[in-house]
Amino acid sequence: MSLHRRVIFATIATVLAALGIPASAAAKTLALPRHYVALGDSYTAGPLIPIQRPDPVGCERSTNNYPSLLAAALAIRDFTDVSCSGAKTDNMTAAQSVLLLGTNPPQFNALRPDTDLVTLTISGNDIGFTEIIYTCARAAALDPLGNPCQREATAGGSDINAQRIAAVAPKVAAVLEGIHQRSPHATVLLVGYLRILPPTRGCYPVMPIARGDVPYLDGVQQQLTGMLASQAFRHGAFFVDSYARSLGRDACQPPGVKWVEAVTPTSPAAPVHPNAAGMQAVADFALDTLKYAAARVG
Repeated sequence: MSLHRRVIFATIATVLAALGIPASAAAKTLALPRHYVALGDSYTAGPLIPIQRPDPVGCERSTNNYPSLLAAALAIRDFTDVSCSGAKTDNMTAAQSVLLLGTNPPQFNALRPDTDLVTLTISGNDIGFTEIIYTCARAAALDPLGNPCQREATAGGSDINAQRIAAVAPKVAAVLEGIHQRSPHATVLLVGYLRILPPTRGCYPVMPIARGDVPYLDGVQQQLTGMLASQAFRHGAFFVDSYARSLGRDACQPPGVKWVEAVTPTSPAAPVHPNAAGMQAVADFALDTLKYAAARVG
């Protein structure tokens, strides 16, 4: 066994011991994953974070995204990353057309009966969260001190964004069940999205969101996070709450502190997407969750 793997085993064993799990029970939880599949959208893929992989180019998949960092931390050699920018829940079972005439095959094609670790970040594109941000930015130009985006979203008497989140919940459920069907022995981590905006005061025009729309949009992301956590609980997955753990790391923070870039990035990453530090943080959160999962299984 390599020194790196022994260190990982020791780390997990320490966590189990701290939780009072007997060595006999812990022994069957210490096997490291052998086949890891990463599924998801751009918050998994890591657009514009060096180094970008060409398979296909349009997926904008980085070799330093959180799945790659997690696989390296666990020394997993049999690792398949099929995440793709722009992916929706439908692209788990249907091919995705991407830029430069490329195609990303159905992501579920990567799953095998012996897959024992799966990570997934999905649903942001289903609700159109990036489009929501840019729509709100355009509205803010006319009313930077108000809440024009919230007023538009709720003009019909109910919140259209809350409706979108509710509508995608059964799709996330179907994805989780589909993973279990194809890889019945896998530990599944449903990984949430890093916090994009602060909870109250924004940073217009760095993030060109009207003052009153900042807490509104943060509330939308809270609803999305809650939906994902609920679906993970109901469908046999562990939830990685990246949102809760990234307070003070949003796009309004200065370079070196923020984990998500603003509309104009200050480090190599796509606008309103995680940077390299954000990807490392999510990898760390996922590793923490795996330790917790090992304790629960024990």
